[in-house]
Amino acid sequence: MNDLAPRDAYGVLTEPATLTIQRRLPGPVERVWAYLTESDLRRQWLAEGEMELKLGASFELVWHNDALTTPPGTRPEGFGTEHRMRSTITALDPPRLLSITWGSSGGVTFELEPRGSDVLLTVTHHRLPDRNMMLMVGAGWHMHLDVLVARATGRETEPFWDGWVRLKQEYDRRLPA
Repeated sequence: MNDLAPRDAYGVLTEPATLTIQRRLPGPVERVWAYLTESDLRRQWLAEGEMELKLGASFELVWHNDALTTPPGTRPEGFGTEHRMRSTITALDPPRLLSITWGSSGGVTFELEPRGSDVLLTVTHHRLPDRNMMLMVGAGWHMHLDVLVARATGRETEPFWDGWVRLKQEYDRRLPA
């Protein structure tokens, strides 16, 4: 992946069942770390849930994707207004690395690397069980990270669900069958 990691950079398969996606965000690294670990900030772009920053700590993530953008766009059939998932911290090196379990679809690692006054955020989703999950996860991380960039920079982004649907179709074209 390139060092610039533009706002619309697509995730790529770095291994057969591993998707990696990057974004460059305004720093410092502690600010971006807070967006990953503090419930009030994380709920603005991903999911809320108090997280004890301790290796092995269990926590719950709670998504309210309809609240991420105004308007939220048209929620696809089969998605509710709320989603909950239990996770556990599997690796921790504040403020540079956080790895967590991700329900039934493997684990996720967040890596932060200072780049001048910016921070390169690398999200790696491991052990994706099948192509359909890759498409859902690719579109999901892409759209959630677009919302994070918008929050961190004071910009707007497209309605969450409309973007997710568009991106799922794009990942279907980009990822190998």
